[in-house]
Amino acid sequence: MTSFDFACTGVRADPYAAGPTLVFRLRITAPGDQPVHAMALRCQIRIEPALRRYGDGEAGRLGDLFGVRSRWGSTLNPLQFAQVSLVCPGFTGETEVDVPVPCTYDMDIAATKYFEALEEGAAPLLMLFSGIAFRGPGGFQVEPIPWDKEAPVRLPVAVWREMMDQHFPGCGWLRLPRDTMEALREFRSRHALPSWQHTMEALLGAAEGGTALPAAQTAVEVVAP
Repeated sequence: MTSFDFACTGVRADPYAAGPTLVFRLRITAPGDQPVHAMALRCQIRIEPALRRYGDGEAGRLGDLFGVRSRWGSTLNPLQFAQVSLVCPGFTGETEVDVPVPCTYDMDIAATKYFEALEEGAAPLLMLFSGIAFRGPGGFQVEPIPWDKEAPVRLPVAVWREMMDQHFPGCGWLRLPRDTMEALREFRSRHALPSWQHTMEALLGAAEGGTALPAAQTAVEVVAP
């Protein structure tokens, strides 16, 4: 069985994708001179939160995921980020391919909460591979790719923010039940409010006892599931 090697050489935001998408650049090495006719690859990507340090502000925002710092010894466990499949074209020796990974700004998703909590530096990720390779000099030999093949990745926080700013510039994102969304629509219509930002500011002002609040610096996009 051939010992394939995998390495991630970089990650970037895709500026032309319809939705937030990260593109991981993957290098695949197949020792020897036998050609690889094709490779059907499955890639699981997970976050390894124990592999970096966190400031006090980051620790506070990560409380929903991991609790207080005193518990992190038992709660700072890996988080599932994505699982994608791709077919690599034929090559001999070594090749590089792009692995596009669609992302979400849904703050109910653990991975999104994690990335949004980080202020700087990079998020530690691990790519795990499996699948099958078709190779051989005079025909096809099917070789499995076991799950123990992996590649560490450092995802810069700046790349994550660049990706989200391309699709949600200056905005946050809330997911609400349909009945709550309908109540918000009725409130907005009843008070003739021109935008969702004004609607939320009016509700916040009412919650503060009628205190007038300054205009929000960022908009809040309210989306019903």
